[in-house]
Amino acid sequence: MTIELTDRIVMADSDELSLDAMFDWLERMPVPEGYKVEIVEGAIYMSPQRDNHWDVIADIYEQLRTKYPRRRVKSDVRIDFPGRLNGFACDVVALKEGAVKDAKGHWQYGDIEFIAEVISKDTARNDYGPKKDAYALAEVPVYLIVDPYAGQCLLFTEPKDGTYRCGPAIKFGDPIDLTDTVVGLTLATEDLLRD
Repeated sequence: MTIELTDRIVMADSDELSLDAMFDWLERMPVPEGYKVEIVEGAIYMSPQRDNHWDVIADIYEQLRTKYPRRRVKSDVRIDFPGRLNGFACDVVALKEGAVKDAKGHWQYGDIEFIAEVISKDTARNDYGPKKDAYALAEVPVYLIVDPYAGQCLLFTEPKDGTYRCGPAIKFGDPIDLTDTVVGLTLATEDLLRD
């Protein structure tokens, strides 16, 4: 599929740029299969899904399923967050009971209890920076960064005034204790592999 040059000009000149317009535009682009697309602070990021990246996501998803029904655990689904043009496709999201989609058919950030992001080299800056800030501003109770390059996880909890409390790094192999959070379980990490 081709994109008309006039489409690009309209996007570039528009003062009314919105996430919906940007995602509509992206849907007309030939995004390669196996690529994840997100909009972070108005910038479009496309990153390939690596094999180990998916294995980590699947591991966390399966563990969350011991508490959360299937329809309350999501992966790579667009959710809009506070800030300027933030439409993320989080690696793993757990929604609270009673979560409902908005009028546009999107899940709402206020219904999120847990997010995990598995970093990629090219987009790690987003996970540690603007995405973490947006999650804190949205008061997502638990945010977990999984870093297969360092072989560790960082756990962010207790969002307040747009910032998180961060605990010490958790090495792969050590449990992630979420029993004192809304998640209410412990995630095992011994099966997580380093890149």
